Amino acid sequence: MRLFLSILILLCQFSVAAQNLTLEDYARHSQFLEIKISPSSKYLAATTRGEEGNIYLQVIDIKTNQVLSVRHFTGKDSIGSIDWANAERLLITLVRDIGSLEVPVSTGEIFAMNADGSNARMLTGYRADFEKDAAVVINSLPDDENFVLIVTSTPNRVGSFSLIKRLNIDTGRVRQVARAPMRSSDMLTDGNGVARIAIGVDQNNDNEMVMMYRKDERSDWVTLRRYGQRDGNFMPLGFMSDNVRILGLSDTTTDTKAISIFNPETGTEEVLAHHPKVDVAPIYSIRNGNVNEVIGAAYDYDIYDEVFFADVQDKEFSNHLQGLRAAFPGRRISITSGTRDNSLAVLSVRSANHPVEFYLYDIKNKQLSYLLNASPWIKAEQLAQTEAIFYKSRDGLDIHGILTLPRDKDPKNLPLILLPHGGPHGPRDYLDMNSDAKVLAQHGYAVLQPNFRGSGGFGREFMQIGYQNWGTTMIDDMTDGVLHLIKKGIVDQNRVCAYGGSYGGYAALMSAIREPDLYKCTVGFVGVFDLNLMYTDGDIPERKSGINYLEMAIGRDKARLDAQSPLKNLDKLKAPVFIIHGAEDRRVPIIHANRLKEELEKRNHPYEWLVKDKEGHGFYKPENNVERWEKMLAFFDKYIGDSTAAN
Repeated sequence: MRLFLSILILLCQFSVAAQNLTLEDYARHSQFLEIKISPSSKYLAATTRGEEGNIYLQVIDIKTNQVLSVRHFTGKDSIGSIDWANAERLLITLVRDIGSLEVPVSTGEIFAMNADGSNARMLTGYRADFEKDAAVVINSLPDDENFVLIVTSTPNRVGSFSLIKRLNIDTGRVRQVARAPMRSSDMLTDGNGVARIAIGVDQNNDNEMVMMYRKDERSDWVTLRRYGQRDGNFMPLGFMSDNVRILGLSDTTTDTKAISIFNPETGTEEVLAHHPKVDVAPIYSIRNGNVNEVIGAAYDYDIYDEVFFADVQDKEFSNHLQGLRAAFPGRRISITSGTRDNSLAVLSVRSANHPVEFYLYDIKNKQLSYLLNASPWIKAEQLAQTEAIFYKSRDGLDIHGILTLPRDKDPKNLPLILLPHGGPHGPRDYLDMNSDAKVLAQHGYAVLQPNFRGSGGFGREFMQIGYQNWGTTMIDDMTDGVLHLIKKGIVDQNRVCAYGGSYGGYAALMSAIREPDLYKCTVGFVGVFDLNLMYTDGDIPERKSGINYLEMAIGRDKARLDAQSPLKNLDKLKAPVFIIHGAEDRRVPIIHANRLKEELEKRNHPYEWLVKDKEGHGFYKPENNVERWEKMLAFFDKYIGDSTAAN
């Protein structure tokens, strides 16, 4: 296996890590994306990013340590994901740089090839011989090695419904086996490969999700549950071994997401695992190379942690996994693949303070072998340290936040960057690697990422109390985090700036408007600056569900929207502004940035400007992120850097 690693490194050149990471190091996309072992343990398949950015696949014969095949695609086509369909054949999903944006988007094309590169064939999509529609695999049918189950969709074709088909992975021929009960639905199959759950938007009310069910392949589809945008819901993950009960994530009986078991025959739901403060996620055992049983629950709160259930069938695998957790405390372990005989598995391991690493685990002998670092130019010891913190809001809420501090500085009287996340409803900041936070901390700044009210992951009530309070109590939660760090002596109250993207860009500017004497500068990256424009510009108002979301999240009251729009409150602003935007942003069109610029110029208010063509809602190209960071750091240094400490 060590020889495999040396081959892979020789094939994929990278620079030796420098003493201090550069902006280019942080901006580079991960070089190694996936490593998966074949069911027979004969091969390793790895996706690697080339110097020009395209992703290519290598297949290595484990016994001989020889590269059997290399596969890449030309032009704007690239590899999205890889999976072993059987002991010799791989399935590849394709992505492509769409339009003027250079962000890979799934094409719905599935490509297949043998380990040695032979019998390469496009199976779905417009370039396929038989199945011309876009498709996704919903069941690998492990007991039928020549077929997989797919769902095809034609969302732009009026009156079309998703179709469930059996796909021959050697020839590309398909046979329809069922029709979904709705358009563009997600499908769930039982242990026999029969599609029995469909989840999608209601045909007559696109503000409502519907879960439909059938008892077997001969039965009619019936509606199990409906969920409005404010309702709790049950999101199915898979059928239990009895092929009746369904495992899922649910907040129908709890405020935070719990692991639950739903019985569609009786309509009853049983909570299997629940955390009162934060959502949980299931931990699975792996058997015969496939997901087998839920053996525990994971959560991200004060630390990343897990609990394992005592009453499980697969106790042996649970013991293995608990041993691995002890070897990597506080880090997330994902099993990317396993062999059919349960002898070997490939793991990916990561945390907020460790880049992604891959390991080979010998299950039978309980031996762990290091494979490689997904970003080999980044070493854990070079990174600024990130941890969770907690504080009280001014009205008594418990607020969770993520704090990143410079590695070589005493954590006293530091300059601070407030970094609120985007969304805002649903997303949250995790104990995970954040390039913005690491870059800013490496350059001497403390960075606070507050999970303010309205954030996801902390319960339905916590998220919903943020509705229509984008510019009021949500902003107060952020400032209360800053004041908490000032009170603890970590932050210098005279050296605080705010920066964020999307809603975070809005929040950064609104924070400086609401607290003009606290924030010395502010950076809005692809930010929303006029809430009224959200109803007329961008891709959100193009859909009825988008309008429904806006009415729920920000409301229709124009006076209220004006009162919470940075563009309408610039007379209260003291801090200099840095506006950064992508010219092709469809989520938050550049009209927001242009109008903010015009209003600042009318007031002769100091601002800086950076717009990049062919970038959208966030920058994808590494060189553009390097330029963004360079100019942001110069901007922050000017107003709150070390040279300003005595002022």
